Amino acid sequence: MKLTLLDFSIIAVYLLVIVYIGLRMRRQAVKSKEDYLMGGKTLPWYMLGLSNAHDMFDISGTMWMVTILFVYGLKSVWLPWLWPSFNQIFLMVFLSAWLRRSNAATGAEWIHSRFGHGRGVEQSHSVVVAFALIGCLGFLAYGFIGLGKFVEIFLPWNVVGPYMPFDIAPKWVPHFYGVVFTLFAVFYSILGGMKGIVLGDVVMYSIMTVAAFCVAGIAMYHLHGQTLNVPDSWYHLGFGRNLDMDWSAHIAEVNQKVGQDGYSLFGLLFMMMLFKGVLASLAGPAPNYDMQKILSTRSPQEASKMSGFVSVVLLPVRYSMVAGFAVLALLFYDQMDLHAVDASGKTYLDFERILPAAINNFIPAGLLGLVLTGLIAAFMGTFSGTLNAAQSYIVNDIYLKRINPKASHSSVLAMNYGSGIVVVLISFVLGFYAGSVESILQWIVGGLYGGYVAANVFKWYWWRFNASGFFWGMATGIVAALAMPSVMAAFPEVFTQKLPIFYFPLLLAVSLAGCIAGTLLTPPTDMPTLKSFYQNVRPWGFWQPVHQAVIAEHPDFQKNTDFWKDMLNVAVGITAQISMTVLPIYFILEKWSTVGLVLVILAACTFFLKRTWWDPLHPKTNAA
Repeated sequence: MKLTLLDFSIIAVYLLVIVYIGLRMRRQAVKSKEDYLMGGKTLPWYMLGLSNAHDMFDISGTMWMVTILFVYGLKSVWLPWLWPSFNQIFLMVFLSAWLRRSNAATGAEWIHSRFGHGRGVEQSHSVVVAFALIGCLGFLAYGFIGLGKFVEIFLPWNVVGPYMPFDIAPKWVPHFYGVVFTLFAVFYSILGGMKGIVLGDVVMYSIMTVAAFCVAGIAMYHLHGQTLNVPDSWYHLGFGRNLDMDWSAHIAEVNQKVGQDGYSLFGLLFMMMLFKGVLASLAGPAPNYDMQKILSTRSPQEASKMSGFVSVVLLPVRYSMVAGFAVLALLFYDQMDLHAVDASGKTYLDFERILPAAINNFIPAGLLGLVLTGLIAAFMGTFSGTLNAAQSYIVNDIYLKRINPKASHSSVLAMNYGSGIVVVLISFVLGFYAGSVESILQWIVGGLYGGYVAANVFKWYWWRFNASGFFWGMATGIVAALAMPSVMAAFPEVFTQKLPIFYFPLLLAVSLAGCIAGTLLTPPTDMPTLKSFYQNVRPWGFWQPVHQAVIAEHPDFQKNTDFWKDMLNVAVGITAQISMTVLPIYFILEKWSTVGLVLVILAACTFFLKRTWWDPLHPKTNAA
């Protein structure tokens, strides 16, 4: 399938629209720092939720999801727990409200509300900024690589090259395309600020929704009356100790992918994802676009609603597209060319090309332009949201805090623009040195975030945990995570598992040692700061000494006793989230009895959460 004039026109109109949005929203964005970075905290929760969902609908992640659904079938729905995807449920139930009550502008600024001031706090502030920027740069490089691979299939260099005044080696073509489309994302996100990003995301998510349902419809049309050439276990959501999926009698080449991924010990992998995922979810959001959207809501109640809305609008739409493309790829695998050339010039089978190859072969003209526009928009949404988060930390937590606290409005605006450009340039460099989409993904979620968990769990639930403990826990965890790839390469006979998540307990132990030592060897946080935090945020956990000090002054203060209710809501919420994930897959596969069962489970979860989570959020019954 070749791009037609109609397809090019749809993409061109989209690019012009986002340029217009950037120019149009610039007037509002320049009013103040809060308007630029947080939309003035005036945006409604459902718009922020749509924007957040769009930011998570990234092109690189979608490519990965199509690949794993193609290879692992229904079992693939568990693999996003590597992030973990169910952290949105913890945010929905209680953590978004806790975070929003701080009234901070960034995660680093939040440190002062928890630990007060002093040398340890300044160190903690610095390490959060470092972690945030490392994470943001990693995600920007991750998206950059995915977009380039995606576009290359539709615009081969032998078509574009003759019109260019230069030539590019085949291995660098994806990087070239990544740079070109990234520049458009930079334009509207840097000029428009948070309001421009959110408005653009809402428009782009509407395009994504139409495109996703069209893809699902095409897949169902081709699948009707046909049988997928897959192992029987492909259809099973459940699993045992081992993966037990043999493609030899179907598509033998897939067995090589299964062996390379390292997911064969699926039961152990699942337990590790659950262990790491629960701890990471209890730690709260990492300092990225998700946290910035929470801090930009109008109230704690709206922060909770926004986080809950993300799963509702994201999962059915995204998995309609993912399942549609995976089914098309399985039906017509022999018609797709998945071969690519590595840095040494060797040809290999690249499963990350499944998504663009399926689009190129099976989506008709006109609709092809719409689908491409939607997926390019997905990249731009993720890129712009992550870029906004990086700018927030550079401007708010480095420039205004340490360099020029009395900066004029024009100086702050210039720093917003300048920091955005610098971050993008650095992400380009990282993208050029990165290997593959999945290699970056595994390092971020399995390695870097492994060093984040311990300190950020303690900060919410243990009163004695102080700024020194936070700093040493984060510092040791980040250093261990950054060193992990080199250590694994140096001692392959020791580190036999290649997936970083299998070494999460080791990273956790290192970070935990830093947390405990840093805390117990230094004095606790001053009681006025602890009382202020406890009264404003109202967390549950190990806060008894602080609670006693608060009720001595405020006898009417009510302790948060919602731990068990929150945990039950989390369990029900995760069940609903998995139901929304598998529903479009079973629908496209025409497994109608299973679709009915999933709908019943989803309805029961919805009714339960309406009574135990949504209703108590109503301002008349639970004003916060």
